[in-house]
Parts: sequence; C-alpha cells; structure tokens
Amino acid sequence: MRKGLTSIFIFWVFVSTAYGTTIYKWVDKEGVMHFTDDPTKIPSQYRTQIEIEEREDSRKVETPAPAPGTSQKNEGAKVDRYGQGEDYWRDKVQPWKKQLKEAQENLESTNRQIDSKLEEQSGKFLTPTQVKMKRVEMDQLRADKSRYEDQMKQANEMLKKIAKEAEEAKADPEWLK
Repeated sequence: MRKGLTSIFIFWVFVSTAYGTTIYKWVDKEGVMHFTDDPTKIPSQYRTQIEIEEREDSRKVETPAPAPGTSQKNEGAKVDRYGQGEDYWRDKVQPWKKQLKEAQENLESTNRQIDSKLEEQSGKFLTPTQVKMKRVEMDQLRADKSRYEDQMKQANEMLKKIAKEAEEAKADPEWLK
C-alpha cells in the first residue's frame, strides 16, 4: 500500500511540474488587478496593457513550421497570442478603412468643387454682395476640406495603432487587409 501511494505521489509531482502555464495580468479602470490563464477571457479594452508571466515550471512548446506547400487553413482556425482570430482583427480595422475611404472621396469631391468655384470666378466682375456670397461658399468648402483631412488623419493613426496592436499580439498581418 505504501509503495502504491509513493508511486502515485511521485507521478503526481512529475506530471504537475511538467505542465506550467502562462498567466495574463491586467488592471481595470477601477484599479482592480485581474489574473487569468485564458487570454480569451481578457476584455478587449485591456488587451493592450496586459502583462504576461511564464511560470518557472512551465515549458514553452514551439509550434512546428508548416511543411512547404501546405496551407495553414487546413489546420483549423488560426488565432493570435490572445486567442483572437481573423474575424476579430478584420472587424476592428474595417470601420477605420471605411472612414478613410469616405473621407478621401469627400476630399476629392470638395477639391473639385473648389476648383470649379475658382474657375467660375476668374475673369468676372462681381458685385460686393456676390463677392461676399462666393467668399462664404469658399470658406465652407475649405472648412469641409479641413474636416475631411482630419478624418483621414484620424483613420490613418488608428490603422497604424491597430497594426501595432496586431504585431504585438502576433496576429497575421494579412488579417488587417
């Protein structure tokens, strides 16, 4: 009996130390510290500020590189280091791409309107009232142009920020396209 218990104890000690874990730590907006070993349980707003701790008793398992000519799509859903997949990253980047595209289109349209108004006015003699009206129109077009440029800048900055987050999460860069 004693020999059986000793064997079980030794087996349990060796098995338990062979399997370590990665601990993810983050602090929420109220200052509460949270810990988990499952990265999918980390709220998305805290994923950029997590601290990762590899337990000393853990061993890193490296995923073998796929053989040449094989596709990773056959292996199942691919995820980043926090358990997020392609859909998560595409959903995160899509609104900013849409904003960038719309702002670019609006900017081009506004630039065409400005050019058109300038051509309209060239070589014409206008009354003071007409000059004031044209000035108001041009001021509005310039304000619109500035707003669209700001939207483009904001979208580009967010796309860069998301790309950096994706890189840190070891997400596939293709997911952001």
